Amino acid sequence: MQIKQQIDGDEGLFFVEKDNKPAGEVRFMINDGEIEIYHTEVDPEFQGQKLGEELIEYAANYARQNQLKVVPSCTFAKTVFARNKALQDVLA
Repeated sequence: MQIKQQIDGDEGLFFVEKDNKPAGEVRFMINDGEIEIYHTEVDPEFQGQKLGEELIEYAANYARQNQLKVVPSCTFAKTVFARNKALQDVLA
């Protein structure tokens, strides 16, 4: 699985396609040294395959590489960060 990214100014998208179909995405905004994850979605056909968690982990790694702090504002992102102690270092 390859996670792709589209970033246009301060808005961005990390996404995954499977079988040439959208499978999951994380939408975010970057502002003042922070990346706010405000939407996470996985197509019902691909749920239960940890795609959402992998996308959130990708966002955390992106934040580390770009010296950003993460603000998880969507419920799913908040849950993943709360459960995964390895992601705590990037929280704002």
